[in-house]
Amino acid sequence: METKELNMPTKEIAKRLIAYCRKADWEGAQNELYADNAVSVEPYATPEFEKETRGMDAIHEKGKKFASMVEQTHSVEVSEPLVAGNTIAFVLTLDITMKGQGRMAMPELCVYQVKDGKIVREEFFI
Repeated sequence: METKELNMPTKEIAKRLIAYCRKADWEGAQNELYADNAVSVEPYATPEFEKETRGMDAIHEKGKKFASMVEQTHSVEVSEPLVAGNTIAFVLTLDITMKGQGRMAMPELCVYQVKDGKIVREEFFI
C-alpha cells in the first residue's frame, strides 16, 4: 500500500513563511501565503488592537498600525517550524524599540492553520 505525504503543501508553506519572517517581511508573507478570509488572533485585546481580526484588508491595516508604533527593529529571531498535519508552529522573538516605550524583547509562539494551500488562521501566544 502506498502512503501519500499529506504534509508536503503545509511543509512548503512553513518553509516560505519562515523565510519571510526571518526578513521581517510580514506583508510579503500575507500576500503570497494567506487566504483572503484569513483570521488573525492576538493573545488579548488592547486599546490598539482587537483580539480577533478578520480578512486580509483588516490584517494588513493591523500590520501597518503595529509598524507605525515601532521606532526600530534590532533583530528578528525565528525558530525552526514544527508541522503537524495542517498546522505550523514556531517561536518568533522581536527585539524592538517601541515609540514611547523603549526597547523590549517580544517572544511569541506563532501557530498557523492551513487549508487548501493557504494560511487561514494565525494565532499568537505569549
